[in-house]
Amino acid sequence: MSTQEPTIVASQKAGWGELLDGRNAVYTIVLAGGVTLHAVNIFIVTTILPSVVGDIGGLEYYAWATTLFVIASILGAALSSRLLDRVGAGRAYAAATALFVAGALICATAPAFPLLLAGRFVQGLGGGLLLALAYAVVRLVYPETLWSRAIGLISAMWGVSTLIGPAAGGVFAELNIWRAAFWSLVPFSVVFGTVAIAVLPRESRDVAEPSPLPLPQLALLTASVVTVSAGSISANPLWNGAGLVIATLLAVLLIRVERGARTRLLPKGTLDTDGRLVALFATIALLVTGMQTEIFIPYFLQVLHGQSPLIAGYLAALMAMGWTLGSMLSAGRSDEAGIRAIRTGPIFVLAGLVVLLLSVPAPGSVGWQLTPICVGLLLAGLGIGIAWPHLVTNVFKETPMSEQGLAASSITTVQLYATAFGAAIAGLVANLGGISDPGGADGAASAALLLFGASLVAPALGLISVRRFAERRNQDTDGQELEPRQASRISTI
Repeated sequence: MSTQEPTIVASQKAGWGELLDGRNAVYTIVLAGGVTLHAVNIFIVTTILPSVVGDIGGLEYYAWATTLFVIASILGAALSSRLLDRVGAGRAYAAATALFVAGALICATAPAFPLLLAGRFVQGLGGGLLLALAYAVVRLVYPETLWSRAIGLISAMWGVSTLIGPAAGGVFAELNIWRAAFWSLVPFSVVFGTVAIAVLPRESRDVAEPSPLPLPQLALLTASVVTVSAGSISANPLWNGAGLVIATLLAVLLIRVERGARTRLLPKGTLDTDGRLVALFATIALLVTGMQTEIFIPYFLQVLHGQSPLIAGYLAALMAMGWTLGSMLSAGRSDEAGIRAIRTGPIFVLAGLVVLLLSVPAPGSVGWQLTPICVGLLLAGLGIGIAWPHLVTNVFKETPMSEQGLAASSITTVQLYATAFGAAIAGLVANLGGISDPGGADGAASAALLLFGASLVAPALGLISVRRFAERRNQDTDGQELEPRQASRISTI
């Protein structure tokens, strides 16, 4: 793309304004818009689901509306690099949007809950594609000096969506017109898809011959997520544990198959225990896993601290807002400052979870006494937000040019997989802590204590993985690795 040639040797200091300058502004709107569409949809549907089951039934399948969406999103993310290789960025975005719209229409017209579940699966497939394509297209349309800022802006859309989604969903639920929530997504999606195919590159710059799909790995990945999700739905800790154990065994088998496969799901070297990519992906997975305590925050705030559902929901969103703030503050730092941000992220997450461990289980906090909980949520969100742009950027830098698209899809695949696993583990720990038996305030307090205590393990392990990444990076000679990569990037452009 000739429009990017002058920026290859651009100054090392690129500001936020460059994301909104000229053609970059259109790219920024499209990439941010796709993630926002996906995220707002998640929060809207979470809010209206009680109204849905009240109208068409299906309470016994309630959790599967989210489970199937997550599974489909993981599949969509895993398939995104192949789609991008085959049809280019513009058509890939159009295809993702078409799937998203089709899913919304199925949900909007569903006469029964099983058909709505089918719509959620189709929607999730499109949403996963949108999420993964955003990371993939960043490196195609921006110079490298803008990568971390663009990724930070994409991350920020989740925080924005926490303000829009629950409010919009609440309006539709209050008016008892839940079908309109799905219909409302259609015109925005159509406009978005039209703009995307008009402005984004229509040809891929990565590989001449796209590789076939890694079908065995995708099958094992799906089976693992289905198993852990099915186990997490049960109120019986034995079923929770069984689902987690079987899913872990499937994940181990997935790793073994991936190691020996010609067609891979992850970039080359990701499973090399002596490499840097494995440390980066491990950090992403651990930080995302540690964040899954947030799914119980609204419940704890209502039962233990007397907050209304609306207030509890928005207080819980402080973690997402912290992620947004951290990403915006951290993005755009130099390489060395970015490494420091990666090393700092788990410390903030760990500190936030410690504050929540000390404050959430103690019942009765109101008004200003909720301050420690708010601080803990913000700290945890800040931690992952500070590290995220640089984790993603360094994954790209550590991946061969021929596998950059695969790296982008892998980031989202690992993120969503860690979300599913983390949510299942959180459910298991909360059940063991007594959230349903004995239940009530006593059960909630016990569950919160055990949940936040157990959650400290993930960011603590994250501290180890980022240290290993930094040590391995320092051991290598930067010039010998970066110059060929930079030359390859310039020749590709």
